[in-house]
Formats: sequence, structure tokens, C-alpha cells
Amino acid sequence: MFADEAGFKLLSGVVATYAPVGHTPVLRVPLTYDRLSTMGAISNAGHFLTWMQDRPVKGPDLVRFLKHVLAHIPGKIVLVWDGLPAHRSQPVKDFLASGAAKRLTLLQLPAYAPELNPQEGIWRYLKYVELANVCCRDLAHLRLCLRQAIQRLRYRLYVIIGCLHHAHVKFRPLSRDE
Repeated sequence: MFADEAGFKLLSGVVATYAPVGHTPVLRVPLTYDRLSTMGAISNAGHFLTWMQDRPVKGPDLVRFLKHVLAHIPGKIVLVWDGLPAHRSQPVKDFLASGAAKRLTLLQLPAYAPELNPQEGIWRYLKYVELANVCCRDLAHLRLCLRQAIQRLRYRLYVIIGCLHHAHVKFRPLSRDE
């Protein structure tokens, strides 16, 4: 699996759009820097797991997310993520030492290599395709819009496969025996 964190702001990702001639589209959003922190993991079999919260991601939050991954994905897991300092935090080390290392192996991507993580493509797709030009009133509305976008993405396996291929990861659908 490949994991990463992303922030989704109330200020929408603005992209080019169509409008009648002479009527420039105007987005009205509250001027705030409130954001949702989102953790996500994608597998080469097309599984896509997410976790959202209203505060920045820290070590204990990563442990909750890793437990979420272990609860939803059977068998042994190799999880690849970037060099965020929270990934090497004491809560994560304690979690692995408490027995999680039997099923979970954590690997770090090289520095400055987001193109090797397919989860980065998923975030880009959500921000600039699914949520492009979407104006949310508050964090609750943003959470709803993001959950709906994630649900739509889960049914678009071709997008997930495309993100895997872009990062040079082979898509390997699970057989009925796995």
C-alpha cells in the first residue's frame, strides 16, 4: 500500500471553466484557512482507504489510521509513505513494537519523490477534478463534499489504476482465493 496525507481547504481549487460570453464566473467563499487533514492509502489491488480530521496529523493520528488499515486489509501489509517527521514519531514506534509489526512493514520513499507515490495522484484528482470550483460554507460542508467525492472515486477504478500506472506500480486485482 502507498499512504500519504493531504489538506483540503475551504478555499476551493480554481480551474478553468465555461461561462456565457461576457459573464465571468465568480466564486464566493469565506476567507479562512480552515482545513481538513486527510490520510489515505491505496493498494496495488485498487483498495482505497481514507481518514479525515479537523486538526493537523500527528503521531497518535497516524496510529489510528494504521489500525484502520489493518482492520480493513487482511494479511501482511507493506506500507510505503514519505518522510513526514510524524511517521517516525514515538507513538508510531510504540505501535509497531506492540505487535503491529507482525502484519505491518513501513517503508519510506526517497526524499522529494512524490511522483513515486500513487496516493499523490489521488489527492490531485480529488482537489482539481472532483472538488474543482466547489465552494463550501464551513468544514462540515467540506467534509460532506469530500466524502461524496471519495465515494465517486471508489467507483472510478480507471482513475485509481491510472494513478498506480503513473507511479510505475502494477495493478494487481485480487483473485477470489485472496
